[in-house]
Amino acid sequence: MTVWLFDLGNTRLKYAPLHGEDVGPVAGTAHAAGGLDPSWIERLPERIDTAVIASVASPALRAVLLDALAARGARVEMARTLPVLDGLTVAYADPARFGVDRFLALLAARAQTREPVVVVGVGTALTIDLVDVDGRHLGGRIAPSPTLMREALQRRVAQLPATGGTFVEFATDTEDALASGCEGAAAALVERSLVQAAARVGAAPGLLLHGGGMEGLRPHLPQAQVRPDLVLAGLARWHRATAAAHA
Repeated sequence: MTVWLFDLGNTRLKYAPLHGEDVGPVAGTAHAAGGLDPSWIERLPERIDTAVIASVASPALRAVLLDALAARGARVEMARTLPVLDGLTVAYADPARFGVDRFLALLAARAQTREPVVVVGVGTALTIDLVDVDGRHLGGRIAPSPTLMREALQRRVAQLPATGGTFVEFATDTEDALASGCEGAAAALVERSLVQAAARVGAAPGLLLHGGGMEGLRPHLPQAQVRPDLVLAGLARWHRATAAAHA
C-alpha cells in the first residue's frame, strides 16, 4: 500500500512518501497565482492508496490539492489537532485552536526526545512551543517571521526593500539594517523563550528548528538541531497513532 504525506502551508506544499516508519525523500512546490504549480503532480506515482494531509492553507487551495489526489485514487486522511496523542498532551483548552502544523511538529519532537524541548517553526509566522519531560505542551508564542516583518515594512514604506541585506550587529546601510533588525528580533525572542523555558522546567531545554525560513535564523542559534521535515515526520506519527487507536 502506498502512503504519501502532504504538508500544505501558507506558501509551500511539501510532500514525501512514507516508507515503513520513515519519511522518504521530501519534495516541494510554492503556491503559484493562487494555485499549485501544475507540474508538481507529475512527480507522484500514478496511483496513491492513502494521502495523509496537514493543511493550514485556504479552503480553495486545499480543494486543488484534494482534486489532484482524487485523480490518483487516494483515500484522504486529514490530520487534526487532538488533546492527547502518542505521548503528547496539548496545553490549549480548545485543541482545535492549536494549529495542526504546530501540533504535528510537537508530535515529531516528542518522538525524537524525552527531554524538555523548545520547537521553533519559521514560516510565514514564527512559532515557539515548549514541551516538558512528560510530553506536556506548556504553551508557546506566535510572532511574524523575519520574512513577514520585511514584507510588512515594505507594504507600509515602499522605499524599504522586502529582501536583501546581511546581518551585522550595527549596520551602515538600510538593507543590512533591515536584515539585522528582523532576524535579530526573531532570534532574540527564541533566546528569551529558551531562558524562560529553562526556568519553567528546571533544566536547559533542547532546541529544534524547522520551517522554510529556518536557514536565516540558524546562524544566530548555533545550539539548534535542524529538522526540515519535522511536520511531515509528525504527520507520519499522527497516521500511525490514529490507525492504532482505531484498530
